[in-house]
Amino acid sequence: MSRFVRRFLLFALIFSHLLTTALLAEGGRRPERAKNGMVVSTSRYASEVGLRVLKNGGNAVDAAVATAFALAVTWPAAGNIGGGGFLVYHGADGTITAFDFREKAPLAATERMYLGEDGKIKDDSNHEGLLSVGVPGTVAGLYLAHQRLGSKKWSDLVKPAVELAQNGIPLTWALYDAQEWLKDEFERYPSTAKIFLKNGKTKYEPGETWKQPDLAATLKRIQKDGRDGFYKGKTAQLIADFMRNNGGIITEEDLAKYQAAERVPVRGNYRGYDVISMCPPSSGGITLNLMLNILEGYNLRKIGHNSAAYMHLLTEAMRRAYADRAKYLGDPDFNPDMPVERLLSKEYAAELRETIEPYFATPSQVEYVNTSYESEETTHFSVVDAQGNMVSLTYTLEYSYGSRIAVEGAGFLLNNEMGDFNPIPGETNERGLIGTAPNLVRPEKRMLSSMTPTILAKDGKPVMAIGTPGGRTIINTVLQVILNVVDHDMDIAEAIEAGRIHHQWFPDVTRIEHGATTLDSQRMLEAMGHNTRWTGSLGRAMGIIIDREKGIIYGAADSRSPDGAALGY
Repeated sequence: MSRFVRRFLLFALIFSHLLTTALLAEGGRRPERAKNGMVVSTSRYASEVGLRVLKNGGNAVDAAVATAFALAVTWPAAGNIGGGGFLVYHGADGTITAFDFREKAPLAATERMYLGEDGKIKDDSNHEGLLSVGVPGTVAGLYLAHQRLGSKKWSDLVKPAVELAQNGIPLTWALYDAQEWLKDEFERYPSTAKIFLKNGKTKYEPGETWKQPDLAATLKRIQKDGRDGFYKGKTAQLIADFMRNNGGIITEEDLAKYQAAERVPVRGNYRGYDVISMCPPSSGGITLNLMLNILEGYNLRKIGHNSAAYMHLLTEAMRRAYADRAKYLGDPDFNPDMPVERLLSKEYAAELRETIEPYFATPSQVEYVNTSYESEETTHFSVVDAQGNMVSLTYTLEYSYGSRIAVEGAGFLLNNEMGDFNPIPGETNERGLIGTAPNLVRPEKRMLSSMTPTILAKDGKPVMAIGTPGGRTIINTVLQVILNVVDHDMDIAEAIEAGRIHHQWFPDVTRIEHGATTLDSQRMLEAMGHNTRWTGSLGRAMGIIIDREKGIIYGAADSRSPDGAALGY
C-alpha cells in the first residue's frame, strides 16, 4: 500500500471516529434500578410474574421458571412449551452450571429425509409442516433446573401462567401486529386458528381479552405432574395422535425418551471478566469467546465505537469465528472430538488475529459455509435475585410462531427447529449450504444453535446477565453489548440501545443497523473491501448489571422489543 493511500485511510478513519463519537454522545434511555432483584424480559406480563416470585422469596431459578411459562402464554412468537433452549446459572456462592433443553430429532429422522430424488430439498420441508418439528425440550429443561436449584413449589411457579391463559390478557399492539401479519398462516391450520382468531375466523383487536383455554388445561397438567405432565399422559397422547393423523413422525416413545441435560458451560476471560456462556449444542459460548479473544488484542476504546476501523475489526473477528463455528460445532453427544479447548485458547485467537489486515477486508471463502437458516425470532430474559444469584435464559420455536401449527386440543405451537440441521449431506456452495457431518440430521441428535445466554463475573461473583433473540445474529449482539460495557464504559441501557453490526462469514456482507454509524463510516468500510448493507434492528437484548459497590441492580429491556420490560424492587 502506498504512503498516500495509508495517510488517506488514517485521516478518514480518524474523521469517522470523531463523527461516530459525536453520534454516540447524543444519549438515550436510562436503565431501571433496584436493590433486591430484577427480571428483564420481552413481555411486561411475564416480567411481572417473575418479579412476584422474587418478592415472595423465590430465587433466580424459581423466577426464571415462572417467567418462562408466562412467556409461553403472553409471547407466543417465541415463548413456548413446544420448543427448546438453554439456561446459564451463576450463583452468588460460586455455583456455575447450564441446562440444555434443545430439541432433538425424532427417532424416525434420517440424514436425507428432506431431499427428493434430485437431491434437492422438497418444498422447504425442513422448515414447514410437521416434518420440521423437533421433539420439544422446554418443559423438561425448566423442570430439571427447578429440581436442581429451585426453592419454591413447582406448582406455585406454573400457576401464574395457568391463570394468564385461563383468564386471558388484553391483546397488546405488538401481539396484534404479529397476528395480523400471520393471519393467513393461522387460517391454514384449524387447530392454530382456534387459538389466535375469534371463533377461528376473525382477528382479536388491541385491548380485547385473549383467552387460551386449551393451553391452560395443558399447563394445569404440567403444574400437577411436572415433566410427566407433558411427556406422558394426555398431553403426550395429544401430540402423538396429532402427528400420526397429519403426517408427522414424533411418537409417544420420542416424548418419553426426551431428557434435558445439565452441562458445564463454556468459560473464557475478557479483560479481567470471566465470560460464562452456553456450550454445544449451542455454538454461542465458543464463538463469542473466540471473538472476544481476537479483539482483546486491540485497544477498542481508542479506536472508537462504531468507527470504520472498529467495524472493520469486528467484522474480521466475526468472519473467522463464524467460519470455525460452521466447520467444527454440533451436538457434543454425537461429536465428541470437537476442538473446544483450542477454539477457546488465547493462542489460537492470536494466530487468527495475525491474519487480519489493518486496512483491507479478507474475502470469505466457500470452504466453511454454514447453511442452516436460523430464524431471528427467539426470546431471552435475564434474572437476578436478592442473594445475587443470576440466570440468563434463551429459548425459541425457531420461526416467529414456530411451525405455526398448534397441537389440536393442547393449545400450544410446535417448533420448526429441524431446519437448523444441515439438510444436504456433502453439499457446500456460495449460497450458504454446508454438508459437513457435525450438524447433519440423526435420530435423537440436537441441532446446532446460536443461542448465547451469557453471564459475566468478577472475582467469582456474577455481575452481568445478557442475551438476545436474533438467529445467527445472536452471538454478535451479545458480543457488542459486552464490548459496549467493558471497553466503552456504557451503562446497560446505553450498551443495549447502541447500534449494531452483523457478519456471519457467508453471505459475505456486513449488515449495519440504521443509525448505528455515519454514512462516511459505512463508505470507508466499503473502501476497505467490505460489502455492506443497511438493515433494520438486530436482536432484542435483555440485560442486567449488578454494581456491588453501590448495591444497585441495573436492568434494561431493548427498545427494539415493544412489549419488553425491566422490573425490579
